[in-house]
Formats: sequence, structure tokens, C-alpha cells
Amino acid sequence: MQYGIYIDQKRCSGCFACVVACKDWHDVPAGPASWIRVKTIEKGRYPDLFVAFLPMLCNHCDKPACVSVCPTEAIAKRPEDGIVTVDAENCLGKDDCGLCLDACSYGAPQFGAEDNPKIQKCDLCLERWDQGKKPVCVTSCPMQALDAGPLEELRAKYGGGTQAEGFEYHEELAPSITFKSKQDNRNLPCLKIEIAPAVVPGGKPGKNNEAGRQ
Repeated sequence: MQYGIYIDQKRCSGCFACVVACKDWHDVPAGPASWIRVKTIEKGRYPDLFVAFLPMLCNHCDKPACVSVCPTEAIAKRPEDGIVTVDAENCLGKDDCGLCLDACSYGAPQFGAEDNPKIQKCDLCLERWDQGKKPVCVTSCPMQALDAGPLEELRAKYGGGTQAEGFEYHEELAPSITFKSKQDNRNLPCLKIEIAPAVVPGGKPGKNNEAGRQ
């Protein structure tokens, strides 16, 4: 079985409730680390405008690049549900290693502001599943734009879309995600792409780690 995420991009309003709820639930300190971020895509000029939001978190890929590059096996994929987990005690640290950050096309590995910080990231709220609850990002969303669970069940319920505005699906990784996308059917020129909270420096450029304005 493979657990995954569903995102309804048409419903997401970019309110950041998921970001705040995640940081609060997991006690993520103030600083650069954020287990979920929101990408804002703005296109066109008035009166022809297009805006879309994309929540960004670990996609718990079927073939995660972060697992294969980690020299200490600090990142693992659980066989029972496919959730990608981390063991910070085995991590060499971003300054001494950082291979996972370079390998991940989605900027999922997160690091704090301390010296040689250890990896942290979305674990799909493992402890909440054990309590019969969905991840806190799902339950906190006022627009019901998020869901999580067995990927095949999500695809059967919502459809199997793998494309969304601002997202690039990599077949070699097979991210465990499905979308209802918000599409720019007019092919308007891109005005701005912004990710907040800001992306941790060191990720792959040119994929989904765009930072700042374009």
C-alpha cells in the first residue's frame, strides 16, 4: 500500500492555515524550516489575470531520490504504507552532507537555523494515523482543499491527475500525489512565482525550488 496526498488547486486560497497548523502540531521552531510551504503563481496583467496556489510538502515518492543518496540510511521508506520517514540522529547534517536536499526535486528536506542542522520533513503525521486522524494540514484546511490516505483510494475518489499549475511530475520518482488542477487555459505570461515560507538554500534550481520573484 502507498499513502499519498490529494490537492484541489481550485479550492486552495493560499491562506496558510496548513502551514501554521503543521508548525504548531510538530513544534517546528521559528526559522527556515517549514514542512509545508505554499507556492503562489501569478500570471497576466489586469484585466486578464490568473492566480493559483500550490501547497508543497513531501510527496512520499514511490522511488524517493533522498533515500537512495543518504549515506547513513537516515531516510527510509516504510514498507507498510510507503511514507518516507527520517531519523535525525543518524543524519550527518546539512553542512557536512546535504545530499538529500540536492537530490530532492521538490525541496522536501528541511533544516533549521542552527549549525549543521539535521534533516526534518513532513511524515504525513504518522502519530495521527495511529489515532485514526488525518494529517493536521488536511483537518485545518478551511476550504477542504487537501486530503490524504491510500493513493489508489484518493485516485478513485478524486481522479488521477498528476499535473497542476506550478508542479512538475517526475516519472522516475513517481510522487504519491493526485490533483484537481487549476489550469491557465489562456497561456498568460508569468508575472511572479513565490514560495513562502522561503525555500531552504541548496535545493535543485529550475525544478520546484524557485524562490522569490520571476
